[in-house]
Amino acid sequence: MRCPFCGNDDTQVKDSRPTEDNSAIRRRRFCSACGARFTTFERVQLRELTVVKSSGSREPFDREKLLRSMRIALRKRPVDADRIDRVVNSIVRQLESSGETEIPATQIGGMVMDSLKALDKVAYIRYASVYKDFREATDFNQFVETLRTDVLDAD
Repeated sequence: MRCPFCGNDDTQVKDSRPTEDNSAIRRRRFCSACGARFTTFERVQLRELTVVKSSGSREPFDREKLLRSMRIALRKRPVDADRIDRVVNSIVRQLESSGETEIPATQIGGMVMDSLKALDKVAYIRYASVYKDFREATDFNQFVETLRTDVLDAD
């Protein structure tokens, strides 16, 4: 593993342990050239996933992009980073184990919305406002009305 500080290729693993949800291995590394210490995470990737956008274009699935979008929705909300990471890991595992290599962006967006709905209602609304591309207040009002209906049906 290359040192992120000096670029040296000779780094040593000092400690390895599984993450809390056992979805990755956390490795503490030491660079013999500059003496820096850093952490890496090793994850199993079952298959290469491709995201199919609504325009029909395709791009490689990016776990970090998924994580960033959830962090943006959850910014300044009382949800800790480990919990967000566990949700992202769960979504990635579901996608990888689906058997499909091409995943519609709408499917991923729906999975994120379902997860945020259970995690934090404010983050859910934030994400939905971007994901559903609300252009007018009436779009938002219709969405809120759908939420009200869902809540009443759940009771």
